[in-house]
Formats: sequence, C-alpha cells, structure tokens
Amino acid sequence: MTQEAVDTLRFPFTSKHPLLPPEEYARLRAEEPVAKATLPNGHAVWLVTKHADVRKVLADARFSREAITRPDAPRLLPVAAGSKSIFVMDPPEHTRLRKLVGRVFTTRQVENLRPRVEELAEEMVAGMVKAGPGADLIEHLAQPLPITVICEMLGVPQDDHDLFRGWTDVMLSVGHRSSGQVGEAAGKLRQYLDDLIETKQKNPADDLLAVLITARDEDDSLSTEELLAFAETMLMAGYHATTSEIAHGVLTLTEQPGAVRRLVEHRDELPAAVDELLRYSQAGGGVGPIRIALEDMEIGGVTVKAGDAVLPCINSANRDESVFTGAEEVDLTRAHNPHLAFGHGIHHCLGAHLGRVELTVALDRMLEHFGEFRIAVPPAELEWSANRAFTRPDTLPLQW
Repeated sequence: MTQEAVDTLRFPFTSKHPLLPPEEYARLRAEEPVAKATLPNGHAVWLVTKHADVRKVLADARFSREAITRPDAPRLLPVAAGSKSIFVMDPPEHTRLRKLVGRVFTTRQVENLRPRVEELAEEMVAGMVKAGPGADLIEHLAQPLPITVICEMLGVPQDDHDLFRGWTDVMLSVGHRSSGQVGEAAGKLRQYLDDLIETKQKNPADDLLAVLITARDEDDSLSTEELLAFAETMLMAGYHATTSEIAHGVLTLTEQPGAVRRLVEHRDELPAAVDELLRYSQAGGGVGPIRIALEDMEIGGVTVKAGDAVLPCINSANRDESVFTGAEEVDLTRAHNPHLAFGHGIHHCLGAHLGRVELTVALDRMLEHFGEFRIAVPPAELEWSANRAFTRPDTLPLQW
C-alpha cells in the first residue's frame, strides 16, 4: 500500500449517526478486510473488519496486548507504560490473575448478585416515575446502576461513588483532556484505592477488594501494583461500558417500530433481545483493543509483520452479513447470535454475564413501570459527547 493510500484512511472513522457504524466498515469488509490506516498520533495500524478474522486476532496469543504498554506503542487510549492491568496482560501473568479473580464473576456468583441488581434498578426506576415523564435515563438509571453495583462489589463506600465517576470520566476521555489532566485523575484514583486498601486491611470486609488483599498478603499470588490496577480496571469497565450499553439499547429499541410494545407483551424474549442490542450497539466505538503482532503472520490474506499494530474492529465484525442474516437490521428474536460485544478468547470480558444481567434487569424494570416508552425529545436534539471511549448521549429524557 502506498503512503498516499495510508494517509487517506484515518482511524477512528466518523459516523452519520451515533447508533450506526461508520460507512467505511461495510466497504472494508467487502473490498479490503485487512487494511492499513493511520491513528491520530501518526502511527500506522491494520484494521481487521470481518468476523472470522476478528475472532482469529482476538484468540491468537501471537497478537500481544501487553506490547501496547511500551512508551512508543500505537494507542488510542492512554495506557501507562508497564501497566499491570489485566486488560493489557499476556499469558502467563494474565492467566494467573484471571484465575484468581474469575471465581468472583462465574455465572453462579453473578446470579447471586441479581436480587441486589433488581433492588437497585427498582428503586432507580421508581425514582424516574416520581420525577415524572421527561426524567433523564442517564441520571436516574443508566449511570448510577452500574457504578453502584461495581462499587458495592469492590467495597467502595456509597458517599464516594461520585468521586469515582468523576475520575474515570476524565481517564476514559479520548483526545478531550490533556495528558496532565488524565494523569492527575489517575493519581487521585490510585491514592484513594491505596488508602481504601489500607483501611480494609485493618477492618476486613466481605467484598472483592478483600479477596484481592488476601491474595496479596496471604497467598502471595498478587502484587500491590496488580491489585490496584485490577480495581481501577473494574471501576472503569464496569461503569462506563454498561452505562453506554443501557443508553444505546434504549435508543435502539425506541427507533424500532413496535419493538418496545413487543417486549412489554413478551417479556420472556428479553434475554435474546439484550444480546441483539449488544450486537447492534456502537457504544464501544472500537477504540481500545489494539494488539501488536509478535511475529510475521497472515490474517485475511495479508501478511502482518512482527511489531505491526492490529486493531480488531468488533463493531464491524458484529455487522458481518456472512455471519448475521440482515446484519444491518435489529432482530430481537435472533436465534444464532455469536456477537463479539464482550470480546473473544482469553480476554473475553470477565464481567460479560454481569453486564447482561444489568442491561436485562434495567429494561425489565422499565417495561414493568413504564409499559411503552419513547425518547421525550427528537433524537436529533440529543447531545452526544465524541470524547468518551464509550459513547452515549449526555442526557436521555424519556416519555411514557
């Protein structure tokens, strides 16, 4: 590919509508499923857009996440050099840490959390009802539900939830905050967690942080840096991703004629509908999971050299017509739905089942209290922030 061609294909792409993927994805899947592009920092990256190729990249250990922590590595989000986050670990360190914390996120453990999620969602939707039509879904439900759940899992006091929200909002901004602002927020979050861990050492509790502290102090299977990094990752992923998925899911439902009415009448179809909303969603934007090839290899008929950056475009893979019939349409009863919204392979999202539970419960409570609902303003009037790793409207007023 010529340098001129690389210069004309720049990532991230823009979309005509926040709920729709960029038009470039469909073209690339059809004409150039593995294509070179340029990131805002000038680095080159291979964009992988077809479902089968994306799965391969996600599952192949020769595509390293850890390598993006190098100072000169291509990236779209700030990643600290030498980060000990499970998000950017390779085996065997990733395997060790995932085994340690994975037991907290088993289906059984998450199902034990369901009653609490239902209790919280019930209170929050009831608050929307009390506020009356026009109440903001983001303020009343989409934002407080996931951040409360993840903070309670970690053992963060209720009064401090807003602190975490503010810090992580800054840390997951994309090109909107200076490196100094991001660093300041990260430092405050790190110091808070350090102090909280010290407090819990003196006053043990039954929460995820306590499990991690025990692993560090008694089992010697976790370092202090890994403990702090995991707590930070959980807060950011458990809050931002789910908040945005709830917002995108509700917006998508309201744009499909008869969709909300159908779910009101057929609540048993909600689990399948949630997976379809996850497949269809553009909340993630495809801005995070860059890998670095550790050796020369072929992907989609293209030779990728050792050291090249590769970006598996999950949002594109989830619209691949060779896998999903009517991929550009919403089918709430879709039976075969191997979407990649939670990733694939060793980095498949630990909180996938928890995310599904939160989205399902949130919609269920809305359907119960509101019956049919719609957006209270013309969709074109919604204001979206383009500077978040996970996109969502700033406010989402509902009418019912």
